[in-house]
Amino acid sequence: MDDQDGPTGHSGMALTELTVVGVRVELPSQQPIVLLKEAGGDRYLPIWIGAVEATAIAFAQQGVVTARPMTHDLLRDLLEALDRPLRSVTISDLRDGVFYAELAFDDGVTVSARPSDAIALAMRTGCTIRGEEAVLAEAGVAIPDEQEDEVEKFREFLDTITPEDFDKDS
Repeated sequence: MDDQDGPTGHSGMALTELTVVGVRVELPSQQPIVLLKEAGGDRYLPIWIGAVEATAIAFAQQGVVTARPMTHDLLRDLLEALDRPLRSVTISDLRDGVFYAELAFDDGVTVSARPSDAIALAMRTGCTIRGEEAVLAEAGVAIPDEQEDEVEKFREFLDTITPEDFDKDS
Protein backbone atom coordinates (compact mmCIF):
# COMPACT_ATOMS: atom_id res chain seq x y z
CA MET A 1 0.00 0.00 0.00
CA ASP A 2 2.98 2.33 0.50
CA ASP A 3 5.13 3.48 -2.38
CA GLN A 4 8.19 5.70 -2.70
CA ASP A 5 6.08 8.84 -3.01
CA GLY A 6 4.37 8.18 0.31
CA PRO A 7 1.35 6.20 1.39
CA THR A 8 -1.50 5.76 -1.03
CA GLY A 9 -4.94 4.32 -0.53
CA HIS A 10 -6.95 1.75 -2.44
CA SER A 11 -7.74 4.27 -5.12
CA GLY A 12 -4.10 5.25 -5.55
CA MET A 13 -4.84 8.68 -4.06
CA ALA A 14 -2.50 10.19 -1.51
CA LEU A 15 -3.22 9.62 2.15
CA THR A 16 -2.83 12.25 4.84
CA GLU A 17 -2.26 11.46 8.51
CA LEU A 18 -5.03 12.75 10.76
CA THR A 19 -5.13 13.41 14.49
CA VAL A 20 -8.21 13.35 16.69
CA VAL A 21 -8.99 16.80 18.08
CA GLY A 22 -11.96 15.45 20.01
CA VAL A 23 -15.71 15.01 20.15
CA ARG A 24 -18.47 17.48 20.87
CA VAL A 25 -22.22 17.76 20.61
CA GLU A 26 -23.38 19.95 17.74
CA LEU A 27 -26.12 22.36 18.74
CA PRO A 28 -29.08 22.61 18.33
CA SER A 29 -29.35 19.13 16.78
CA GLN A 30 -27.60 17.43 19.74
CA GLN A 31 -25.72 15.35 17.14
CA PRO A 32 -22.20 14.33 18.26
CA ILE A 33 -19.27 14.96 15.91
CA VAL A 34 -15.66 13.83 15.96
CA LEU A 35 -13.20 16.40 14.67
CA LEU A 36 -10.03 15.22 12.94
CA LYS A 37 -7.14 17.50 11.94
CA GLU A 38 -4.72 17.09 9.08
CA ALA A 39 -1.25 16.49 10.57
CA GLY A 40 1.00 19.30 9.44
CA GLY A 41 -1.86 21.08 7.67
CA ASP A 42 -4.76 23.40 8.32
CA ARG A 43 -7.70 21.21 7.26
CA TYR A 44 -10.17 19.77 9.73
CA LEU A 45 -12.55 16.91 9.00
CA PRO A 46 -15.80 16.89 11.00
CA ILE A 47 -17.68 13.58 10.98
CA TRP A 48 -21.12 13.24 12.54
CA ILE A 49 -21.28 10.10 14.69
CA GLY A 50 -23.56 8.32 17.12
CA ALA A 51 -23.68 9.01 20.86
CA VAL A 52 -22.28 5.57 21.78
CA GLU A 53 -19.28 6.02 19.48
CA ALA A 54 -18.77 9.59 20.72
CA THR A 55 -18.60 8.24 24.26
CA ALA A 56 -16.15 5.50 23.19
CA ILE A 57 -13.86 8.08 21.55
CA ALA A 58 -14.14 10.46 24.53
CA PHE A 59 -13.32 7.60 26.93
CA ALA A 60 -10.21 6.71 24.91
CA GLN A 61 -9.10 10.33 24.68
CA GLN A 62 -9.57 10.86 28.43
CA GLY A 63 -7.95 7.53 29.35
CA VAL A 64 -11.11 6.24 31.05
CA VAL A 65 -10.89 2.55 31.91
CA THR A 66 -14.22 0.83 32.49
CA ALA A 67 -14.74 -2.04 34.94
CA ARG A 68 -15.58 -4.38 32.05
CA PRO A 69 -14.36 -4.07 28.45
CA MET A 70 -16.51 -1.93 26.18
CA THR A 71 -16.99 -3.12 22.58
CA HIS A 72 -13.94 -1.29 21.20
CA ASP A 73 -11.82 -2.53 24.12
CA LEU A 74 -13.00 -6.05 23.34
CA LEU A 75 -12.00 -5.65 19.69
CA ARG A 76 -8.56 -4.39 20.72
CA ASP A 77 -8.13 -7.30 23.15
CA LEU A 78 -9.29 -9.77 20.50
CA LEU A 79 -6.78 -8.45 17.96
CA GLU A 80 -4.02 -8.69 20.57
CA ALA A 81 -5.04 -12.25 21.55
CA LEU A 82 -5.02 -13.31 17.90
CA ASP A 83 -1.71 -11.49 17.30
CA ARG A 84 -3.28 -9.44 14.47
CA PRO A 85 -2.11 -5.88 15.05
CA LEU A 86 -4.10 -3.12 13.41
CA ARG A 87 -1.71 -1.24 11.11
CA SER A 88 -3.83 1.77 10.20
CA VAL A 89 -7.29 3.21 9.87
CA THR A 90 -8.21 5.12 6.71
CA ILE A 91 -11.19 7.41 6.19
CA SER A 92 -11.50 6.06 2.68
CA ASP A 93 -14.59 7.47 1.02
CA LEU A 94 -17.50 9.87 1.20
CA ARG A 95 -20.60 8.93 -0.77
CA ASP A 96 -24.00 10.62 -0.49
CA GLY A 97 -22.95 12.32 2.74
CA VAL A 98 -21.84 9.04 4.35
CA PHE A 99 -18.20 8.50 5.38
CA TYR A 100 -16.53 5.11 4.99
CA ALA A 101 -13.42 3.72 6.66
CA GLU A 102 -11.11 0.75 6.35
CA LEU A 103 -9.08 -1.12 8.94
CA ALA A 104 -5.72 -2.29 7.52
CA PHE A 105 -3.71 -5.19 8.87
CA ASP A 106 -0.05 -6.07 8.32
CA ASP A 107 -0.76 -8.78 5.75
CA GLY A 108 -2.67 -6.48 3.40
CA VAL A 109 -6.11 -7.53 4.63
CA THR A 110 -8.58 -4.65 4.94
CA VAL A 111 -11.95 -4.61 6.66
CA SER A 112 -14.69 -2.05 6.05
CA ALA A 113 -15.83 -0.10 9.11
CA ARG A 114 -17.77 2.94 10.16
CA PRO A 115 -15.33 5.81 10.75
CA SER A 116 -16.51 6.26 14.33
CA ASP A 117 -15.77 2.62 15.19
CA ALA A 118 -12.48 2.73 13.29
CA ILE A 119 -11.38 5.88 15.14
CA ALA A 120 -12.39 4.46 18.54
CA LEU A 121 -10.38 1.31 17.79
CA ALA A 122 -7.38 3.27 16.45
CA MET A 123 -7.28 5.32 19.63
CA ARG A 124 -7.15 2.14 21.71
CA THR A 125 -4.46 0.45 19.59
CA GLY A 126 -2.34 3.51 18.87
CA CYS A 127 -2.39 2.96 15.12
CA THR A 128 -2.25 5.76 12.57
CA ILE A 129 -5.45 7.40 11.32
CA ARG A 130 -5.30 8.61 7.73
CA GLY A 131 -7.65 10.21 5.25
CA GLU A 132 -7.90 9.85 1.50
CA GLU A 133 -7.08 13.15 -0.21
CA ALA A 134 -10.37 12.99 -2.13
CA VAL A 135 -12.29 12.88 1.18
CA LEU A 136 -10.30 15.78 2.63
CA ALA A 137 -10.73 17.76 -0.57
CA GLU A 138 -14.50 17.27 -0.48
CA ALA A 139 -15.29 17.52 3.24
CA GLY A 140 -12.22 19.08 4.87
CA VAL A 141 -12.56 22.58 6.29
CA ALA A 142 -9.45 24.77 6.14
CA ILE A 143 -8.93 26.85 9.26
CA PRO A 144 -5.91 29.13 8.80
CA ASP A 145 -3.59 29.81 11.72
CA GLU A 146 -5.20 33.18 12.43
CA GLN A 147 -8.44 31.33 13.24
CA GLU A 148 -6.73 28.90 15.59
CA ASP A 149 -8.33 30.69 18.57
CA GLU A 150 -11.65 29.14 17.52
CA VAL A 151 -10.01 25.72 17.53
CA GLU A 152 -8.50 26.51 20.93
CA LYS A 153 -12.00 27.35 22.21
CA PHE A 154 -13.15 23.98 20.86
CA ARG A 155 -10.28 22.26 22.68
CA GLU A 156 -11.19 24.06 25.91
CA PHE A 157 -14.76 22.83 25.43
CA LEU A 158 -13.42 19.29 25.00
CA ASP A 159 -11.54 19.61 28.28
CA THR A 160 -14.81 20.33 30.10
CA ILE A 161 -17.07 17.76 28.44
CA THR A 162 -17.72 14.40 30.04
CA PRO A 163 -18.98 11.17 28.48
CA GLU A 164 -22.25 11.66 30.37
CA ASP A 165 -22.86 14.76 28.22
CA PHE A 166 -23.53 12.32 25.35
CA ASP A 167 -26.28 10.50 27.25
CA LYS A 168 -29.49 11.50 25.49
CA ASP A 169 -31.56 10.55 28.56
CA SER A 170 -30.13 13.30 30.75
